[in-house]
Amino acid sequence: MTQATPVLKISHLQKRFGKFNALTDIDFAIYPGEVFGFIGPNGAGKSTTIRILLGLLKANGGTATIFGQDVWQHSVAIHQRLAYVPGDVNLWPNLSGGEIIDLLLKLNGDQHTAKTDALIKAFSLDPRKKARTYSKGNRQKVALIAAFSTDADFYIFDEPTSGLDPLNEQLFQAQVLQLKQAGKSVLLSSHILSEVEKMCDRIGIIREGTIVETGTLADMRHLTRTTIDVQTVQPLTHVAELPGVHGLTVKAGQNHVSFAVDADQLTAVMQYLSEQQLVAITSTPPTLEDLFMRYYTAATPDRK
Repeated sequence: MTQATPVLKISHLQKRFGKFNALTDIDFAIYPGEVFGFIGPNGAGKSTTIRILLGLLKANGGTATIFGQDVWQHSVAIHQRLAYVPGDVNLWPNLSGGEIIDLLLKLNGDQHTAKTDALIKAFSLDPRKKARTYSKGNRQKVALIAAFSTDADFYIFDEPTSGLDPLNEQLFQAQVLQLKQAGKSVLLSSHILSEVEKMCDRIGIIREGTIVETGTLADMRHLTRTTIDVQTVQPLTHVAELPGVHGLTVKAGQNHVSFAVDADQLTAVMQYLSEQQLVAITSTPPTLEDLFMRYYTAATPDRK
């Protein structure tokens, strides 16, 4: 990806609540046409970061800009080009879903279009019902339909599929990929790792108010291990002694084992296995969940 001027740039962002450091050092950027996954468990600091970006909280240190403008000083101008969907949507209880969608669009200077109608149909929302009758999933749909109907330049989604069924999750993913194709930028905060893995160009992992890793999934996979399930003609006597091999398990069947291997030792281990005359082998590449768990093996304190 060409490193154009970033849509969002965060540098050494800090936020304290009294003596509690909610954010200690947040650094990342999002570029035009990029979907950036912002992941971490509940309480790691994702929502605090997003509130600062929206101009709802003032940072204690560092800088954050969207479209080159300071998020606190120029929040009104920034909001004209931004769409946001929170993880728990509160709606006006006596308005219908359709009325709320139209109101949200009007507040943003947009109009109800054929695209809005298509989204209402695709998400299977009944726009005539009062918002007080909606489930959590339907409240999310109202906000998502309004956001996807908006011609914004930057979209922030904070746990957006909370309460949605799998079919609507897939629809959400398809809509985000359309935004990407249109050159829009997306910040997706989520704890659903499969969702992030499918959609995001780059990923930032937050732990205890600090970004501990950023990069593409391919970049990060060197930090995790590939799982090997193998059966050979010759006995695998020495495989457990090889550098980089972990968690050897002997399986049913002759000369049949499974284990994990560090990425930098994979070539040497595969050469050893081939020398033992392969019968069958399956390798499973590391997932985002593997990487994520690397940083969350210990309990983290409650955060905002």
